[in-house]
Amino acid sequence: MAGSSRSEQRVGLLNGFAAYGMWGLVPLFWPLLKPAGAGEILAHRMVWSLAFVAVALLVVRRWAWAGELLRQPRKLGLITVAAAVITVNWGVYIWAVNSGHVVEASLGYFINPLVTIAMGVLLLKERLRPVQWAAVGTGAAAVIVLTVGYGRPPWVSLCLAFSFATYGLVKKKVNLGGVESLAAETAIQFLPALGFLLWLGARGDSTFTTEGAGHAALLAATGVVTAIPLVCFGAAAIRVPLSTLGLLQYLAPVFQFLLGIFYFGEAMPPERWAGFALVWLALTLLTWDALRTVRRTARALRAQLDRTGTGVPPVKAGAERESGIVASGTPAPGGAPAPGPAGPAQRDAPVAKP
Repeated sequence: MAGSSRSEQRVGLLNGFAAYGMWGLVPLFWPLLKPAGAGEILAHRMVWSLAFVAVALLVVRRWAWAGELLRQPRKLGLITVAAAVITVNWGVYIWAVNSGHVVEASLGYFINPLVTIAMGVLLLKERLRPVQWAAVGTGAAAVIVLTVGYGRPPWVSLCLAFSFATYGLVKKKVNLGGVESLAAETAIQFLPALGFLLWLGARGDSTFTTEGAGHAALLAATGVVTAIPLVCFGAAAIRVPLSTLGLLQYLAPVFQFLLGIFYFGEAMPPERWAGFALVWLALTLLTWDALRTVRRTARALRAQLDRTGTGVPPVKAGAERESGIVASGTPAPGGAPAPGPAGPAQRDAPVAKP
């Protein structure tokens, strides 16, 4: 049994690295779709993602959830809001990558945990530990420094972070798995996206049929690029601790940051380095506090087990919330799920999609 458990964890880690690695390297894919604009790429991503997950659900025969969802107007409304928010997130991300703002886009996913915590305090009236307050304050200082460095607020980063965090808060109320969630949201996006593509074609502005079969195949592959990392993430999420996934989530923005500097050649003057350093300090504080709380909770449970001798000690309600290491259920770079030390506001969110 122990060997089987270790084997499962290895499989989970490999899938986790694969998922976050693919999300981290996705900036290499979007430029391949030029001369298509960000709007056309986004619409194709919606259309082909639905086609891909529909086939996947047909193969595994997982359709019961759809009927249940249609009978719950409130949940369907939340899914509609989630679809609208993720549309903004996807669109801004694609535009940012293809417009030379890869580093700024990576910053959005670095600061997302801080934004999520801030939204939890402001909207859900949640209470933070002192270290979490220090991390949020450090993150706010980083935004000020970056505003000075860019000569403007880092709008791309803030838009990605806030849309990402809003999506997580909405999905917190919707209990759907990753593939099902992707299917439901892209089903809502499908008709507007298809209508936009038909309109582009009627105007003669569509590149799908004018740039060759290779270009058309790449546009169709947006569905695969969206769904495959999600499958790997789902395999990881059920096999490794959330604390491990919380650390793995930083692979994606780190890869993007490195690509922005070394592959796309984006500038990093000293003031931007200073801003990013403050963000990384804030994330270090969050991660340290979360891991410390997890260890403290584990020690308390072991002590309780020793006292009761029952083998299954009663678990204090909210223990997962107190740890600060939770599943965010929000999509990371261009849509990846990002569990981790992002604060209590994310603790109940289901797994989302890329």
